[in-house]
Amino acid sequence: MKIEKEFVVGRGSGDVAMILNQDETFAQLFPDTHVERIGPNERETRTRYPGLDRNRDIRFVFRTLPTGELHFEKVCDGNVWRSLEGQVRIEIVDENMTRIVLSMEGRTRAYVPEMTIRMPMREQIDQMAKTLRAALENS
Repeated sequence: MKIEKEFVVGRGSGDVAMILNQDETFAQLFPDTHVERIGPNERETRTRYPGLDRNRDIRFVFRTLPTGELHFEKVCDGNVWRSLEGQVRIEIVDENMTRIVLSMEGRTRAYVPEMTIRMPMREQIDQMAKTLRAALENS
């Protein structure tokens, strides 16, 4: 299952790449998120999520590519996801306009029908797009 979302901001691609590489931007992606640098171009985010039976941390690892774009993957605990990866691409529209394309692709465990997870996945990418847009437009 793959989901994409895109939007355009009134900033050049260099500014966009700089803002995407700030810890504050990562911390805003999801409510109550803790960001930890785990390498020169890697960060891990941990977000507390109230599950049905207990609170747990949802973890993502983000890698900043030389282009300023991001690649990310969920650290899967085996309950729902077999794999979940995504990226934030930067596409130049002109010198003052940049298109941001967010995409996520995931495979669920055999006993989890994809249709049950499609809506939460859509909500997650919508939240990420809303937060990134705000960070890029207000910085």
